[in-house]
Amino acid sequence: MMQKADYILDFRETITSLALLKMTQVLREMNTEEVLEIITHDSDARTDVFKVIPTSSCELIDMEFNKAADCFRIQLKKTKHFRP
Repeated sequence: MMQKADYILDFRETITSLALLKMTQVLREMNTEEVLEIITHDSDARTDVFKVIPTSSCELIDMEFNKAADCFRIQLKKTKHFRP
């Protein structure tokens, strides 16, 4: 179930590597227990996210495909500080 996000990153028109770099920057600046929502067309985004950040630092809250908007919405909760 989607929660209210503290931060939203819309990567629908972004190159994946640049999007992942921006995501790690935002996650580093977030406080624990805050929620990040990522919007993307890339179906591999969920696995790509956890290739860049330690799985122990974030919890996947939800991932859904919005058929009308043709995009994925991924929500992560930061559980502890990390250094990518």
